[in-house]
Amino acid sequence: MLKKIYKISIVPYTLFLLYLMFLGMGRFQYEENLLTLEPVFSTIRFIQGPNRTIDIVMIVLGNIIMFIPFGFLGWVLPDLKKLKPLLFSFISCIVIVEALQYFTRMGIFEVDDIILNTFGVYLGWVFCRIFEKRFNY
Repeated sequence: MLKKIYKISIVPYTLFLLYLMFLGMGRFQYEENLLTLEPVFSTIRFIQGPNRTIDIVMIVLGNIIMFIPFGFLGWVLPDLKKLKPLLFSFISCIVIVEALQYFTRMGIFEVDDIILNTFGVYLGWVFCRIFEKRFNY
């Protein structure tokens, strides 16, 4: 039953995330194309900056938590049940999304987003394996 709910909800969830990444949360079109290629250091600077704690939690943890459901994609696409194909496919897709943000200027191409989003997928994959073992799913 849970797999069926997941299969039905993952497409609308993906569309909702794409909406947030391009149009939601006060997004606007930047004057120029922006990219941040410094892995980890830009996130550390963001955390140490003058931002409110709630903003830091929403952005940093949100970039992880919002992508956990994609760790369960093996339920829909059996080829993605193994970690390596899942991560390869996800990283390919998220790089395309980040590039679209860059080229449309509706966001910033950020390497840290790719890292945090991928970590979320990895956590989801771990949770999926634990869930399947625990409940013989």
